[in-house]
Amino acid sequence: MAVFTEVPPDEAAGLLKQLNLGNLQSMQGINSGIENTNYFVSTERGDYVLTLFERLSFEQLPFYLNLMRHLAGHGIPVPAPQADAQGNILHTVQGKPAAVVTRLKGRNQLAPQVADCAQVGAMLARMHMAGQDYAEQQPNLRGLTWWVETVPVVKPHLTPEQTELIESELRFQQELAASTEYQSLPSGPVHADLFRDNVMFDGPSLSGFFDFYFAGCDTFGFDIAVCLNDWCIDLSTGALDEARAQAFVSAYNAVRPLTEVEQRLLPSLLRSAAMRFWLSRLWDFHLPRDAAMLQPHDPAHFERVLTLRRNQPWSWQRAAA
Repeated sequence: MAVFTEVPPDEAAGLLKQLNLGNLQSMQGINSGIENTNYFVSTERGDYVLTLFERLSFEQLPFYLNLMRHLAGHGIPVPAPQADAQGNILHTVQGKPAAVVTRLKGRNQLAPQVADCAQVGAMLARMHMAGQDYAEQQPNLRGLTWWVETVPVVKPHLTPEQTELIESELRFQQELAASTEYQSLPSGPVHADLFRDNVMFDGPSLSGFFDFYFAGCDTFGFDIAVCLNDWCIDLSTGALDEARAQAFVSAYNAVRPLTEVEQRLLPSLLRSAAMRFWLSRLWDFHLPRDAAMLQPHDPAHFERVLTLRRNQPWSWQRAAA
């Protein structure tokens, strides 16, 4: 959500009027994230987020925007895409695909406690269930196929030890994906990037999930693992916090019970989630794009997380016993 494309206020104001959202009162670039251009915009009718998509195409975007609209219609608190008089929710700004969505109330919980993790786990389960009748299909674009393509691109920037780690893990993940157990995992639309900064709390209560632009169809267990590797860890070491991890998975399981295969493969999926974000952070760090306010993340964090998940597998069954 760095600013790659500067948007003149008069162009933003024109789009807001086209969407019948009122007159532009304020506009502020958002300096977090690294994928899209985002602005907070306000009118007399409310607060919104204007997003210009820097990598996703006009052809890809209906999956994400329609998924958000589908989830909102099923009672999941997500930003609602705003339509013009013809019902279109995908627009054009500065020649790029764009959308305007409602801004969720509240703020991020960047130091989550056990109760916060339980709320996120329960809502994630509700989201997975709500998405099961979503008709559109699109793979997780940062899934295994992307890993296979991207590992050779980042390898020149790695030490011999890092190269051995990433190649070994890629082989493990390829074998996992080819297994009969993996292919039996429940799947459907997943958020795939539900970090602490993509969830809002209004006081003590969860008020919504946002930033669905890494979403895709994948295993629900992968989505759980992404959350565990961010919401339920000590950020300085990458180690899982037992109480938070147990609360998260137990709350999820109370809404959508995990299958035996999901429980059995969770340690491997935690490795999958760590691999995905180590690799994407290596790519963003060593092959950055120009952007005002760009803040690439340190890839060393998820290298530590991956190493820990390999050396110290975490089992919810063991924690729940």
